[in-house]
Amino acid sequence: MGKLALGCGAVLLVLVLVVGMAFMGTYNSLNTKNQAVDAQWAQVENVYQRRADLIPNLVATVQGAANFEKSTLESVIQARSAVSSIQATPQLVNDPAAFQKFEAAQGQLSSALSRLLVVVERYPELKANQNFRDLQAQLEGTENRITVERMRFNEVAQDYNTKFHSFPTNMIAGMFGFKEKQYFHAQAGAETPPKVNFDFGKPAATATTAPAPATR
Repeated sequence: MGKLALGCGAVLLVLVLVVGMAFMGTYNSLNTKNQAVDAQWAQVENVYQRRADLIPNLVATVQGAANFEKSTLESVIQARSAVSSIQATPQLVNDPAAFQKFEAAQGQLSSALSRLLVVVERYPELKANQNFRDLQAQLEGTENRITVERMRFNEVAQDYNTKFHSFPTNMIAGMFGFKEKQYFHAQAGAETPPKVNFDFGKPAATATTAPAPATR
């Protein structure tokens, strides 16, 4: 009996060790993927912050142009303010409502900047301004980096979520408070260039011509 009990105890100990090792491996794997998401989120934050830092100089330069459309500048300033009011912590990607609010604010800023750059086309003095051209080039480069970093974030978030939803990881994730990560989505209408009416406040021109005065 003693040997049987000892043998059963040894088997049980081995089983506990195997389960414990598997449990620890699953937790460590999930934690590693979670850290990868946090690291890529930091990259997304960096490029968004870079864009926000460029805007004050861009606005100051554009304000120097005579009769520049005031509402366009105000929309950029307001959109930047809305973005700055959101604290973009790593925990934000675990909260669907907060993440949606952040993404919507960044989308509004993108739209406002896009409109500003289109409106600039009717101001030759701005297009010829070296400072503006430099800022425009930096802004366009930053927008490209934002696209790249968002795509990379979605990739690591998908990798994490795949692990998060698999069995038995989903059970372990729930025990330790891990949450599903959110994804960036393309802004609605992003594939359509902004439309700008250059005849601000002016009535539409008619296709008819006035009759020539009668001759005697």
